[in-house]
Amino acid sequence: MFKHRLVFLVMFLFAAFVSTGQGKPASDRNQFPASYVPPGDVMFKQYCAACHGADAKGYGPARAALKVPAADLTTLAKRHGGSFPSEYVTSVLRFGFPKRGHGSADMPTWGPIFDYLDHYNEGAVQQRIDYLATLQEQ
Repeated sequence: MFKHRLVFLVMFLFAAFVSTGQGKPASDRNQFPASYVPPGDVMFKQYCAACHGADAKGYGPARAALKVPAADLTTLAKRHGGSFPSEYVTSVLRFGFPKRGHGSADMPTWGPIFDYLDHYNEGAVQQRIDYLATLQEQ
């Protein structure tokens, strides 16, 4: 009988000990600091891959819903005289794709969204652009 009570007591104490370590909600323990900027590949997967594809070649799962197919982002340098067009990419991210006549406005204007999410962190903007530069075909 003493053994059963001892086992019960040990189990009770163990359960109490484990539960005290879980007093804080998981979201509080796993939050990133306000200055945290995810890596470029993570941001690409979150915001761009649905249209541009995981490989950035323009064949994402949302392609069929677009009026104008998403651009192949691996050929930006090739299409701009052989050098990566940082200013152009910055402009598209901040202000959206320039509209041609009555063309499509499928490309979202990410600038205001990113500014809010990144707390106006210019480093985050540059990190996105730098990641796109790494995707260029040689």
